[in-house]
Amino acid sequence: MKAVKIIIYGKVQGVGFRNFVFLHAKKLNIRGYVKNNPDGTVEAVFEGDEDNINRMIELCKKGPERARVDKIDIKDIEINNYQDFKIIR
Repeated sequence: MKAVKIIIYGKVQGVGFRNFVFLHAKKLNIRGYVKNNPDGTVEAVFEGDEDNINRMIELCKKGPERARVDKIDIKDIEINNYQDFKIIR
């Protein structure tokens, strides 16, 4: 079990990024959340199997079709035992 917090930079708001992350997180059995930040970045917390988290990060590097990902910051964090995955609005 692993937990990471990522910040995604680029053209990542208004392009379906949160929904993209939500759908893939559900498929990969990852818990946590995804949200837009006021500075134009997208923030996500992923908890789950390390291989699945690594897959999720690779997906986030590409993002949905209309997105442009410039950079991703990844930080290991403590596990919070989220029950599911949510989009925070």
